[in-house]
Amino acid sequence: MKDKAYPLHSLIEGNWFKLICGASYQHLPAVRSLALAYSIAGADCIDVAADPAVIAAAQAGMAVASKLNGSKPWLMVSLNDGEDPHFRKAEFDATQCPTDCSRPCEAICPANAITKRGISDHLCYGCGRCLPICPYDLITTRSYVSTPSTIITLIEDMAIDAVEIHTQVGHLRDFQRLWRAIATIIPRLKLLAISCPDAPEIISYFQSLYNLINPLPCPLIWQTDGRPMSGDIGKGTTHAAIKFAEKILQTDLPGYVQLAGGTNGYTVNKLKSARMLQNTTSSRGVSGVAYGSYARSLLSPILDKLETTNHVSEIPLPNPQSLTNPVVQQLENNPNLLKQAVNTAYDLVNQIKSTEKY
Repeated sequence: MKDKAYPLHSLIEGNWFKLICGASYQHLPAVRSLALAYSIAGADCIDVAADPAVIAAAQAGMAVASKLNGSKPWLMVSLNDGEDPHFRKAEFDATQCPTDCSRPCEAICPANAITKRGISDHLCYGCGRCLPICPYDLITTRSYVSTPSTIITLIEDMAIDAVEIHTQVGHLRDFQRLWRAIATIIPRLKLLAISCPDAPEIISYFQSLYNLINPLPCPLIWQTDGRPMSGDIGKGTTHAAIKFAEKILQTDLPGYVQLAGGTNGYTVNKLKSARMLQNTTSSRGVSGVAYGSYARSLLSPILDKLETTNHVSEIPLPNPQSLTNPVVQQLENNPNLLKQAVNTAYDLVNQIKSTEKY
């Protein structure tokens, strides 16, 4: 068993692993099981939506992991300073769909959120793949912006360790307003992450952000969001994240650099080949990798089996009106599926760090 009391050491050593459950993903059973399996496998951080029920589900899974092998990853919530693809849901009126439609939207949805009845809100995480493929242009999205007062309450009441702010070049005033609103809770954090897609003026924008938040009472991660929510599409999606990270590493911006957006099973090998990891280079390197859709897709077949088995007990979880599933099946009560999930998660985590198998 590896001591997980100090995830910060992973950043320093260059083997930080973060699981992204999704800023808009609200499927409670999956969040609990993902948090459980990846915590046991050695994840340093679990990133979830800023929703009390989702946070409770992740904490329930992490608590079981702690009992089983002492795992103690940090829990992170995401917020945004303006419109962002991570903070949206797809929607359409199913009654408007022609009866003879081949339903390409249903086939392409990675979350299985689309059915003949419409889109399951708690399953959709806003990837947007259904938007251009609808032959009748019936699918739209609704976006939302995080409420700072809600975030402050969550951090104060639910033992949140870290916050990630999603921003974009050109959002400086929006970022300033958000920063002023949450400034009082920053000293409570163990980590702050800033996530942003690449853009021509990204270096000067990051510098402006750093000037605004400095001095910072906790470590800082620059998350290079190469190709958001695309890691499960194919191995080529990782190129944008690596190229973006390389650009940031060439600057003198203080803070750690961590990849996201298109990361998959090829990412770490490419970083090692390029000697870009912090622990493989004598100069500044990439300190970690975050995995979202790819990490979730690896465990999906196992979690699907969990949902269909009749040999798993259930426990209640907070059930806000927006969610329809009031119970979470317990992965730990099915030893075979638990072992499969942990070993599958371990194979991904172990690419960037060495841990003992469960």
